[in-house]
Amino acid sequence: MAAQLSACFIRDVAAALEALPVALGRRFYAVFTPEGSEAALRPLLPPHWALVVRQGANVGEVLDASTTAFLADGHDCAIAVNADSPTLPTAFVAQAIAALRAPGDRLVLGPALDGGYYLIGLKRPHPRLFQDITWSTPDVLARTCDRAAEIDLPVTLLPMWYDVDDGADFARLQAEMAGQAPRFVAGGPARHTRALLAAQAGVPPA
Repeated sequence: MAAQLSACFIRDVAAALEALPVALGRRFYAVFTPEGSEAALRPLLPPHWALVVRQGANVGEVLDASTTAFLADGHDCAIAVNADSPTLPTAFVAQAIAALRAPGDRLVLGPALDGGYYLIGLKRPHPRLFQDITWSTPDVLARTCDRAAEIDLPVTLLPMWYDVDDGADFARLQAEMAGQAPRFVAGGPARHTRALLAAQAGVPPA
């Protein structure tokens, strides 16, 4: 079940990003590990997505290496989105792009309910943002904002959303899909995740 759910999450996050207007000039990359697992990931993503092997030993190193590499390729901004927020609204990502394309350097963060973030966006590399952070703790967002303040980098915060890391998060996902999560009422369709959960519950297809 966990592997099936993860595959659905990836498909649904990809669909949310694909819904961004083509006029934005967006390009998509999936950062993955371990090397050699491309065959398992490729069927979950549209064919034009590029697969990039993860570089770095921890979350911060991965984010720093990835955003730096994408910016070095000539992109005017780089946005990293997690793969476990299947109902993430496309509008939040569009807001991040608009903020990054406004004049002036800045950091864009999508605050997650657990104290981390579901999205980070940059228009220039800033390694300091990823240093001295205890990852996978409730202080990740706050400490990242501290690092931004140290280097005088303005921060734009998106609306809060959530990712699915444990049983409580999964219950929240189920409640959202049942229309019983008042804080999360404008989520994306998450078509693949909905179908899997309905099948597990024995609900006939609509």
